[in-house]
Amino acid sequence: RHVARLDPIIKKFPKRERKMATAEPVSSPLPDDDAAEEAGLEVVSPEAYIKHPLQNRWSLWFFKNDKSKTWQANLRLISKFDTVEDFWALYNHIQLSSNLMSGCDYSLFKDDIEPMWEDERNKRGGRWLITLTKQQRRLDLDRFWLETLLCLVGEAFDNYSDDVCGAVVNIRTKGDKIAVWTSDYENRDAVTHIGRVYKERLGLPMKMTIGYQSHADTATKSGSTTKNKFVV
Repeated sequence: RHVARLDPIIKKFPKRERKMATAEPVSSPLPDDDAAEEAGLEVVSPEAYIKHPLQNRWSLWFFKNDKSKTWQANLRLISKFDTVEDFWALYNHIQLSSNLMSGCDYSLFKDDIEPMWEDERNKRGGRWLITLTKQQRRLDLDRFWLETLLCLVGEAFDNYSDDVCGAVVNIRTKGDKIAVWTSDYENRDAVTHIGRVYKERLGLPMKMTIGYQSHADTATKSGSTTKNKFVV
């Protein structure tokens, strides 16, 4: 599996395999690096133009709470990406979560999964939920959300990364929320491993606990009364 951390300049990801173009062979050999430099040509390292593929293709969604529209009409696909470079290009181009209006969400999900409970890959799953105080929007929100994104696209959860569906950040007046969604709430080993790794990556103190809720329970109860199936 790929490494968990994604630095803007990264050499740990394998290079994408390039297919040879079908073209007539060149009539004279290309100059080597030394000859190119002597001729005054700039030698560009392949690292400068070969993108580093991610293990999965991801979709970033944006939700704006316009009460005149249906929930699905408020959900909009922003972009898809499957390389390290395209991830950073997208992240650096969009607004930080802390600058969004109340009622807005960002969602990052694997390409074939929509960010809703009803999706086939989500409906038997649940989420690890981080609830932030109002003060944490300024102190922790953007850092926590970026770390969440890096956990997802960097496949940080070892053999259980396949169980991860995506993540959502909710910007709300009462307190923002970040959640990592998994595909099967009955898969105890996967759920608890993901929760422990996620808590460690966020740098949360040991004495602080976070809870995991099934989507089925969340859909039938208000968020404050939903019972945790697991805690770490």
